[in-house]
Amino acid sequence: MKLHLSNISGINAFTGYGEGYVMINRQRHEGSLVVLRERILTDWRPAGFDELCAGDFAMLAELAPEIVLLGTGSRLRFPRPELTRALHEARIGLEVMDLQAACRTYNILAAEDRKVAAALLFS
Repeated sequence: MKLHLSNISGINAFTGYGEGYVMINRQRHEGSLVVLRERILTDWRPAGFDELCAGDFAMLAELAPEIVLLGTGSRLRFPRPELTRALHEARIGLEVMDLQAACRTYNILAAEDRKVAAALLFS
């Protein structure tokens, strides 16, 4: 699916997604990544949901966003609370959704000039 944005310029935005990939600024990405307004971290460690650990969320907390959108692939899956403790302690919001919803929500929040991070998993 292609996403069309008219009011986001100069920041990272999702421009499409499909089975096993997302497009950011028209560039295709196929592995776990973290998308911030100003940068893209393509080396986020977990290859999939089952590999998530507390350190992955601690790394997200160090980025100091207001909110983290965790895209859990094609289906909604919730991480165990003990894994997300670093975000809670840093007073960073966490919203869990499927990957496509995370892309759409990120674009809305980024357009509102919110400090948002989309942490995306493909499996």
